Amino acid sequence: MIKQAIIGILCASVILTAGILIGHYGIVKNSPAPSWVMDVAKDVDESLIEKFLSEVDNLNIQENLKELTKVPHMATTAGDEETVQFMLKRWQDPETGLDEAWREEYVVYLSFPDAKNTNKVTVVSPTETVLYTAREKEKSYTPDQDDTEVVQPYAAYSPAGHPKGKLVYANQGKPSDYQLLNETVDLRGTIAITKYGGAGRAAKAINAAPYGVIGVLVYTEPLDMNDGLMSDANETYPHSWYLPPSGVERGAYNSHFGDLLTPYLAAKDETYRIPAEDITGNPPIPIQPIGFEDAYKLICELGGAEVPTSWRGSFNCSYNFGGPGFKSTSHFKNSDVKLDIYNREELKNSSNVMGVIRGSVEPDRYVIYGNHRDSWVHGAIDPSSGTSVMLEITRVLGRMVKQGKWRPRRSIIFGSWGAEEFGLIGSAEYTEQYFTKLSERTVAYINVDIAVFANATLRASGMPSVQDVIFRASKQVNAPGLDSTSVYDNWIKFSNRTSPTHGIIPKIGYLSGAGSDYAAFVHYLGIASMDISYTYDKSKTNARIYPAYHTAYDTFDYSSRFIDPGFVSHQAIGRTAGNVLIRLADSLVLPLNCSDYAEILEDYLNTAVTLYQELLKTKTISMEPLKSAVARFRSAAAHLDQVIRTSDLANETPLKVRRINDQLMLLDRAFLNPLAFPDKYAYRHVIWASSSVGNATFPGLADAFAKAESSNEPKDWAKVHYHLSVLTQAIDGAANTLVDVI
Repeated sequence: MIKQAIIGILCASVILTAGILIGHYGIVKNSPAPSWVMDVAKDVDESLIEKFLSEVDNLNIQENLKELTKVPHMATTAGDEETVQFMLKRWQDPETGLDEAWREEYVVYLSFPDAKNTNKVTVVSPTETVLYTAREKEKSYTPDQDDTEVVQPYAAYSPAGHPKGKLVYANQGKPSDYQLLNETVDLRGTIAITKYGGAGRAAKAINAAPYGVIGVLVYTEPLDMNDGLMSDANETYPHSWYLPPSGVERGAYNSHFGDLLTPYLAAKDETYRIPAEDITGNPPIPIQPIGFEDAYKLICELGGAEVPTSWRGSFNCSYNFGGPGFKSTSHFKNSDVKLDIYNREELKNSSNVMGVIRGSVEPDRYVIYGNHRDSWVHGAIDPSSGTSVMLEITRVLGRMVKQGKWRPRRSIIFGSWGAEEFGLIGSAEYTEQYFTKLSERTVAYINVDIAVFANATLRASGMPSVQDVIFRASKQVNAPGLDSTSVYDNWIKFSNRTSPTHGIIPKIGYLSGAGSDYAAFVHYLGIASMDISYTYDKSKTNARIYPAYHTAYDTFDYSSRFIDPGFVSHQAIGRTAGNVLIRLADSLVLPLNCSDYAEILEDYLNTAVTLYQELLKTKTISMEPLKSAVARFRSAAAHLDQVIRTSDLANETPLKVRRINDQLMLLDRAFLNPLAFPDKYAYRHVIWASSSVGNATFPGLADAFAKAESSNEPKDWAKVHYHLSVLTQAIDGAANTLVDVI
């Protein structure tokens, strides 16, 4: 009896326990999941994107631009401070502002003309009589040019000085131009006149100095910018978008980006600064830009032999090398050209204006959207077209956040960079100050500097991994004036290529140089980046950029009449860039495609094999390791694509999604090598560094090969082998980041 009772009690206990457990887990199973589970698994909301697209307003963008261009706002001037306050007011607005906005200050090394001593370019006789004086101020067509804050045309970072010598014409100031000129003319003690293009601004003087040239003039050639048109009576602004004869392109004449006194350090008050005499990459001799009306007066009077046909421009006269100096029949005969340059350098406080929308799920992952704020004069196109678009994007997104209708998965950081025109300073200092955090946490960088060059078609450049998200966004936006055609379909008509994977697609450019604020993010940090704009039909103009670039004519009047009447191209850029921004910030899996990267690496490899393999074989240098590395990258990219396609990531552990996203986010970091380019400041990305050769292939290899082929020195061929090894190991390293964890 006792035994049966014990057994009965045990059985009842088991049944009771089982019932409790079944009931408990039944309750747990049927209870609602915590709210964060839904948030973590949520993907981008397409209806929210549609709402965003509908709310981007062209008239708001127009009003933004009108406000931003009321006064000139060169970096660190009173006008610049006005734009700082305007940005802060908008981003701190209680109804449409961001979560937080603030200014970030740096103390930077800038170069200005002396307001009390105007820079001059004159032709002087042997008795020092002034026979001709170049314009010191651009001609006025609207009240904008009469603003007292319009800075005199000058070459920032040109040294002060007063060189005087016989004039010579040096085409674009490339090394090959000076070499050819030197074969004809003794260049010692001369002043060279060059046209924009072909070589960087500073390089025109850097290349000249070894030949004994003591000063350089730079002008905008009408053939390169105005399609040959030269008359302001009926051909140029204010009658069209073309540059008037007195227009002068200002610019920074330095070769490095970032503050020049604090390389690799943020330029704060207490930061160590190198001596100014240790700065490299600045012009060693005085240099000054002038308008083509003055260049015409000088070049058409030059003596000497006639230049090659490729050096000629639009002037209706003979282009000669110079005797050196002027023709014996010229009223300038025996005269010199004199430059009186009074530029000065000083430390100035410069501000970035920063704003943030905090992420709800992954606040420690950043999507950064930036554009510089400073301009040379009024800057309606460069940069205020981009700033006006950015302000409209933040207005729409900010209102959604303030109304509680949306918060991005990841944090969005907006940067209004300062002092970009002096060498990408604001963005570079930001990346130096927050190097570690940005390196570890930044998903992508979107740059919209000049949002609208003209109103024909989209133009985009970026890492191959961002190609797909740009395409997807552009397919959802109507092309300006073409309601039945998407931006994508319009774009493919103007610029396309054939992809082995995708067929005919729009052509995406590469961010291989330092043309805007993406430079530090690409080359220094290795962050997937893009630069987006609307531009002109290249089949209808030879203009190398919009003609009023960096002049006193880059005004609201110019933009609204000749660049984008109605501001519908600005609107299209706002919709496209904002669409990309939302997708990068909200997608469960980052919309970055590593197989598109593999395709470009294969293109680069094929070009390298065609150009270099046979000669390298004779030097017993093999390209096989590089071929194998690219093949391994393709295999690893295909594997990760397969994992993404076959996984139900919305129902996977969040850690798997995070792991995949980190692989995509950190891909470009794997291509960084801080020792690959010791002579190129802040260039660490071995795929996208600048190249002096111009071949569409790996830049370090291309430059090393060109040098070795020219010199045939064993040490230079060893450098080719070195760059092959750098490339091979970088690509191998990148492939290893895409495979499963070992």
